[in-house]
Amino acid sequence: MSEITRAVPVARPKPIQAVPLRHPWRNLLAFALIFLLLAFIIDAAQREAYDWPAFALYLFDVRVIQAAGVTLALTFLAMIGAVVVGIVLAVMRETDNPVLRAIAWGVIWFFRGTPVYVQLVFWGLLSSIYQTINLGLPFMEPWLVLETADVIPLFWIAVLGLALNEAAYMAEIVRAGLLSIDPGQTEAASALGMGWWLTMRKVVIPQAMRVIIPPTGNEVISMLKTTSLVTAVPFSWDLYTRTRDISAATLNPIPLLLVASVWYLFFTSIMMIGQSRLERHFSRGQLGHGATPKRRRRQESAERGPVVLASPEAVAAPSAAGTLPGAGMRADAGMPEGEAR
Repeated sequence: MSEITRAVPVARPKPIQAVPLRHPWRNLLAFALIFLLLAFIIDAAQREAYDWPAFALYLFDVRVIQAAGVTLALTFLAMIGAVVVGIVLAVMRETDNPVLRAIAWGVIWFFRGTPVYVQLVFWGLLSSIYQTINLGLPFMEPWLVLETADVIPLFWIAVLGLALNEAAYMAEIVRAGLLSIDPGQTEAASALGMGWWLTMRKVVIPQAMRVIIPPTGNEVISMLKTTSLVTAVPFSWDLYTRTRDISAATLNPIPLLLVASVWYLFFTSIMMIGQSRLERHFSRGQLGHGATPKRRRRQESAERGPVVLASPEAVAAPSAAGTLPGAGMRADAGMPEGEAR
């Protein structure tokens, strides 16, 4: 008859007193940076070149507020057009038709390879290249002749130029998001009888948004600042061009530059908050998303569960049969070693 080994009860482990690691040089660097920031603010508040009274006068000027609204309209209209065209180009890049793939690749290659300022200058000369728009059948007298400058205002030319340039970047962002989804996801959806559109809406797009949202938010913020280049069209009602015209009349450019910068920073801050909320929404269920490194480590420890450590005395204490706790037990069979034989 086999003898069943009796294990000695393990003593309750003592709590570990963890002492956080100190970083004196990092703390010293933080204090030095705070000191430099305060010194810069105090110095800037006393410099006459900034002309803070003029800054306060023009910060909420009616012309500046209207220009800020025009800048927002340019940003969102251009981004809507860029997202729509970018999705079409991304789908064309992934299709099996070589002609569609080549056309999409050529469009992306051209608009990513030329500066946006050059493109806006070209779009501003559109009315010079195509002076009239003729409606009718080919090789026949046109039914209707329209002046290009009267049909397409400068505002929409600026939106068109910004949207087409941004669409080339959005196409690659959307394509990267779609390629990040494992093919097994779509195969499983097909096995469940889901169609292409239902699969995209319920399976692919919600997961791809986690990859698409962060760079898209960066592109929206970049588009807000790129609107300052529409003066190349030429369109002169955006925020930067309007403040530049006011400074040209007052011969005092520095406070007007500060006014434009404050408005840009205000809009950018709101967009960053919105981007952060969208990222948090589409990244639900991911460990440590949006948390600081210290908080992320705590979350990982909570996921792993508590670690029970036996004291050295309990580990070294022999059992009544002269063996360590658990000796003679087979881990694979879950029974005493003697019975296993």
